[in-house]
Amino acid sequence: MTRNGGVESPSPRPRIHQTHPHDTPHFHSTVSERKLRRFNYLIFIFRLAAFCFALSAVVFMIATKSGSPRWYDFGAFRFVIAANVIVTLYSLFEMVASAWEISRGSTIFPECWQVWFDFGHDQVFAYLLLSADSAGTEMARQLRGIATCNAFCIQSDISVALGFAGFLFLMISSLLSGFRVVSFILNGSRFHV
Repeated sequence: MTRNGGVESPSPRPRIHQTHPHDTPHFHSTVSERKLRRFNYLIFIFRLAAFCFALSAVVFMIATKSGSPRWYDFGAFRFVIAANVIVTLYSLFEMVASAWEISRGSTIFPECWQVWFDFGHDQVFAYLLLSADSAGTEMARQLRGIATCNAFCIQSDISVALGFAGFLFLMISSLLSGFRVVSFILNGSRFHV
């Protein structure tokens, strides 16, 4: 009812009722859509590289000849294997999430959860991998001091080096996901437009 007793006529444009400022979709121009797509491809490439290096580190550590020392005989190398397996699985999940975001234009989880999930897990797993590879480096150095060092020593060196390369790409992914968190905090969107 209006003040003069008449009935209110419906508006030709329905009103948008929003309960929270982040509920409205953000306007993205085609230029910003291309930038967002390029940024998502960049994240995907770094996650793919982290996946490949972590998987290669696992393969090099496990593939030792029988008769030589085995990776499970040393606690540091068990830590290297565990950390690289965790990073491999996490990177695989994140590659799927990145492919989903590239193809659909939306995140798997709600946007707020997704940016914090990516950033938090990137940080934790990067530090886990750095710690494991540091322990593996010291163990490989100690093994090199033994006169009977054979192909296992070389494979463990290669595995640790591949793990450090995986850390490098995971660290870069962490920087990019950190950028997304800051953009989300400042603008309410995971990408600064």
